[in-house]
Amino acid sequence: MDHVNLGHSGLRVSRACLGTMNFGTEHGLAASDEAEAGRIIDAFAEAGGNFIDTADLYHRGETEEIVGRALKGRREWMVLATKGAMPVGTEGRGLSRRHLTRALDASLRRLGTDYIDLYQCHQWDPSTPIEETMATLDGFVKAGKVRYLGCSNFTATQIVEAQWAAARVGGTPLVSLQPQYSLVQRVIEAEILSACERHGLGVVAYGTLGAACWPAATGAARPPTPAAAWAGSSATPCPARTGGPSPCSPSATWRSPRPSPRSRPSSAPHRPRSRWPGSRAAPG
Repeated sequence: MDHVNLGHSGLRVSRACLGTMNFGTEHGLAASDEAEAGRIIDAFAEAGGNFIDTADLYHRGETEEIVGRALKGRREWMVLATKGAMPVGTEGRGLSRRHLTRALDASLRRLGTDYIDLYQCHQWDPSTPIEETMATLDGFVKAGKVRYLGCSNFTATQIVEAQWAAARVGGTPLVSLQPQYSLVQRVIEAEILSACERHGLGVVAYGTLGAACWPAATGAARPPTPAAAWAGSSATPCPARTGGPSPCSPSATWRSPRPSPRSRPSSAPHRPRSRWPGSRAAPG
């Protein structure tokens, strides 16, 4: 699997990023129990993947706990990303210094680690000055709790405001954006991709198969299971177990070769096709 720099940074990540929103059974839908989640992470790692994305919101923190346990003994080989801003349990929400500080400490505890490789703002917070947010995030970097900063679901204007605010406070800029992007959701092509290119953000797309939209349109009974087979860094589907092509093949094939600002990893489950990378030099 190819490894690339994430945005205008020195962080090396696999071209594919493993999303974990379906890990956990306590809350939410499309659940994978801990055993299945472990098998998916093992398969991804054996394929050469090192980039795993989660969030405190997913299954109200259960997902982070599952990912943390699955990475024990190999944490140093992986690039671990999580997100904050959303409410978890009775906690508040937003990008204020108070909430982000509490959210990061809780994520570190659940993940069983003392640092996050990529900490992302899950969404924009109109009630908090962006200067406060960027100064707070820079404090996390200076404290050694976070290595790199990113955002999710920001508009082009919000990306620019965040980067300018980081410069004004002498802080650390964002290096990535996590937007929805697929054959049926292409809003980011209008302005957001250009903003990422201009301001040095790599794009970590989610929902690259258009959720259940494409399978439904083609008459598939239901979306692919969490353990569905996918091949390589291009996120191109393998033939289904029945021997025929996956109904998601057109969407994934369209998505994989799209031109990108610096790095555009895509999030999809993967099947193993090579050995666990621990026997060679650590990527990134």
